[in-house]
Amino acid sequence: MSRILREKYQRRYAAETGRNRPGSGFLRILLIYPNTYNQAMANLGFQSVYRLFNDHPDCCCERAFLPDKADLAEHLRSGYPLVSLESGTPAREFELLAFSLSFENDYLHLPMIFTLAGIPLFRNERSPGDPLVLLGGVCAFLNPEPLADIVDLVAVGEAEAILPTLLPALILTQQTGNRDGLFNQKLPGIYVPGRVEVQYHPDGTLADIPACVTRREYLKQLDDSASCSFILNEEAEFGQMFLTEVMRGCSRGCRFCAAGYIYLPPRERSLEGLLEQVEQGLCERQRIGLVGAAVADHAQIAALQQQIMARGGEVSVSSLRLDALTALEAQQLQAAGLKTVAIAPEAGSQRMRDLINKNLDQAQILHAVELLAAAGLMNLKLYFLIGLPTETPEDVAAMLTLVNQIRLIWRQAGRQRGQLGTITLSVNPFIPKPATPLQWCGMADEKDLKKKLRQLQAGVAQLPNVQMIHEPVRAAILQALLARGDRRLGRLLPQIAAGGNLGQILKKHHLALDFYVTRQREPDEIFPWDVLDQGTRRDYLWQEYQKSLRGQLTSRCFDGCQRCGICVSRSASTERAHRKEP
Repeated sequence: MSRILREKYQRRYAAETGRNRPGSGFLRILLIYPNTYNQAMANLGFQSVYRLFNDHPDCCCERAFLPDKADLAEHLRSGYPLVSLESGTPAREFELLAFSLSFENDYLHLPMIFTLAGIPLFRNERSPGDPLVLLGGVCAFLNPEPLADIVDLVAVGEAEAILPTLLPALILTQQTGNRDGLFNQKLPGIYVPGRVEVQYHPDGTLADIPACVTRREYLKQLDDSASCSFILNEEAEFGQMFLTEVMRGCSRGCRFCAAGYIYLPPRERSLEGLLEQVEQGLCERQRIGLVGAAVADHAQIAALQQQIMARGGEVSVSSLRLDALTALEAQQLQAAGLKTVAIAPEAGSQRMRDLINKNLDQAQILHAVELLAAAGLMNLKLYFLIGLPTETPEDVAAMLTLVNQIRLIWRQAGRQRGQLGTITLSVNPFIPKPATPLQWCGMADEKDLKKKLRQLQAGVAQLPNVQMIHEPVRAAILQALLARGDRRLGRLLPQIAAGGNLGQILKKHHLALDFYVTRQREPDEIFPWDVLDQGTRRDYLWQEYQKSLRGQLTSRCFDGCQRCGICVSRSASTERAHRKEP
């Protein structure tokens, strides 16, 4: 074994404060994040699942991560296996490997992780003595089908609602060795890909899905289970602050945003519950990071921020809602020592903002920028999408016009304080995600996206103190393939992860990149992700899609709203024209 790696992992674990090594248990679980330690420990979902596993008296959960480049080279050179951080136990000695997947491009790391673990990647090649493989995280309940031939179980929804029934079943399976009994149970929120057979039409589209689909489970009352930084380490991303979840879900209904739909309904933590977590956090860190899809929408966000500052703490927020920003909140961000603040206009033209239901106009955007500039913040980051449906060169030009107006406000504030800041334009290709109104869209093709990026780059070059970054187009195309794909892609994952021409890899297996990525889907087409039920009515999503093409807005969620189906009784909310529910 590699002494270098063993000692490094021991030092990393020793640096974590306030956490004892897990004790023994009937069920030994290895929780794996298929990216680096720094990124994993900034993920509150990952930390919460780790705590929930170890809170069960008959479970022992440890962690493993994708080695960074230097460590990976040492692993391969020395033959040192993938081991747990806590005890250095090889991955193959655990009964359950639980993967937490938040980003589709992390699928590419799975072949290497299984190789380091010494376990076959594909389910039908593993033996009864190999660990069970559980998939969780956002990707699990967005579209797990590209991994259907790899994983044994998929957690569809939030861990707090699923683990109370899943863990006893897993423990019983460990005691009896009866895996078939586990797979044949209908556990809430658990999808078993191996029990599902899919059929395809000659054109490659799905011909059928099972009569019974797996319904997403979610925690009804967030105060029932804390979600904050249970483990702190300066080495991790955001390690200098204590993170606490303020809310889940978003009421705004942006039509491109998968997180906004799969975490419905919007739920808030109480001020009292949050202050308990803040008190705990201030014992460890001065800065409190408030996490949520729409932090500014919390009913008592101003009171929470004031209470943190009254206790001598600093506030950092994961997101800013431009139409909800106040001068006080802008000043609090500056007082917390933030050098850069990020906002998301998403599109430059009003037509495009209406298409995605952003519910923002130019005056609101510029007013928010004025508040941030007046507060003395130095640098500004702007998030935009390109390649939205019906987007034209004029819409892209409108983005440059808006950026220039923002630049002039920022420049004036910089001159008054005697120091000019920088505006960073972060541009990402639009990817039509499952479970959203825009799931029927095709992604803009590579040629079109590159042309629009060149248009933006030429325009930004004329704007002093403005710089532009963007996701590589091919990386976005790969993400779209994995987000929108079916189980036929799973067998190609090792080849895709090894690099090479994506189109040629697919063609060798009689598949086409355009079929998955740029093709417009038919209104009644069965999607791969239809094996899951998010709770939103399909007809509602279709109506929202049609409204987007007409530029019509939809108001945000409100108490008593029943239009999408999430908050209606389950029997009424889960009707589907093309399938029955269990």
